[in-house]
Amino acid sequence: MKDLKMYINGKFVESSSGKWIEVLNPSTEEVISRQPEGTVEDVNEALDAAYNAQKEWAARPAIERAQYLQKIADGIRRHNDEFVDIIMREQGKTRGWAQTEVGVTADYFDYMATFARHIEGEVIPSDRKGETIILTKRPIGVVAGILPWNFPFFLIARKAGASLIAGCTIVLKPSQLTPENCCTFAEVVAESGLPGGVINIVTGKGSVVGNAMAESPKVGIVSVTGSVGAGESIMAAASKNITKVSLELGGKAPAIVFADADLEKSAQWVLDSRIGNNGQICNNTERVYVHHSVKKEFTDILLKKFKAVKVGDPCKHADVDMGPLVEKRALESVTAKVEKAVEQGAKVLCGGKPIEGKGYFYPATLLDNCTQDMNIIHEETFGPVLPIVEFDNIDQVIAWANDVDYGLASSVFTKDIDTATRMCRELEFGETYINRENFEAMQGFHAGVKKSGIGGADGKHGVEEYLVTHVTYLATQY
Repeated sequence: MKDLKMYINGKFVESSSGKWIEVLNPSTEEVISRQPEGTVEDVNEALDAAYNAQKEWAARPAIERAQYLQKIADGIRRHNDEFVDIIMREQGKTRGWAQTEVGVTADYFDYMATFARHIEGEVIPSDRKGETIILTKRPIGVVAGILPWNFPFFLIARKAGASLIAGCTIVLKPSQLTPENCCTFAEVVAESGLPGGVINIVTGKGSVVGNAMAESPKVGIVSVTGSVGAGESIMAAASKNITKVSLELGGKAPAIVFADADLEKSAQWVLDSRIGNNGQICNNTERVYVHHSVKKEFTDILLKKFKAVKVGDPCKHADVDMGPLVEKRALESVTAKVEKAVEQGAKVLCGGKPIEGKGYFYPATLLDNCTQDMNIIHEETFGPVLPIVEFDNIDQVIAWANDVDYGLASSVFTKDIDTATRMCRELEFGETYINRENFEAMQGFHAGVKKSGIGGADGKHGVEEYLVTHVTYLATQY
């Protein structure tokens, strides 16, 4: 078992509490590490370090800040295998998904470094003679970055990469379920020579560490990826100082299969979008609507693919398609949601019950005979369960797709450009994927509407989250 350490002001430290929180391998239920149980005092120390380092960091030329991001990216690649093993062990990702996460994390730091020469302002014409209006962008200050457990490593880059290139400093709080990758990342940060205080890491409980970060008047923005409940709690804490929040929360992504779709390819894309990361992604496909004329054929194709999904410990079996759910509570939640669906009339075509034995394993599960009024259509499942709903026409399916509290991702399968463009106009989601799987690009903008969140990440608009505007009215004649 490994004892982890926090990283504050360039130093590896334990918590002032002297207490620890154990971390389990979800495949085996064995304790694999323990993390310091951070306190409010630890948070304040980290925020002080970030606050004191921020002005000097922002004063450096952006191209110099970019060089540190590139060094961090290189360090991640040097430690690639170590990070892959950690993510598989503490989060349950398959090796392929873990390798992708580590690779994209390094690439993301490199990508954010390119914005060194692209943080731009504006010159605006004035109504007055001899006056010029100049709009410039400044860093928002200290960032509180609260990380999820489902992409624990990549979200470090998504929050810290944009923050640092903008001239901000950051305090990161990893999920208490998956802290080791973040604590190990601190070693890469130390190797890069990044000045103390620019990146800080505090481990512990969200109710203590996360809320203390959000409540601090020294924080310019709280960036959270997590559940709707976590977002509500953080918003309440941040409201005390009217602190800006950026929230990426839950999702209930619909996949809509029209009669003219390529059914074989569509079924594969739907499968990939459902079982990715063991069914634990905010933009996973959570429900599929199929036109009545192709419903039976599509269901038969999809069922065959679902039955072929292999589940197991990714650290022991290289050929598995899915690992475990992240914790016992997640397994219990998914189980309860399927049981409720069956109670309401759904038919289990495959899966439907936890896999017996050690670990939090749940099989790929396909549900038929589902209707729009069922809980499984409205509540986020966050597990490898897919309900099928039959629809008759485009007006009906648009209304049903939008009939949820969430608005993150959606997908459409059709060969008709008119259908596709109408769906893009009328679906109430931050992202729509046409004839492909649900997986965003770093140069896009990952953002939701409704209860899926506020603000967003990636691309130039993601960098803008960490900037504030300043307007100068420059009169040269008076």
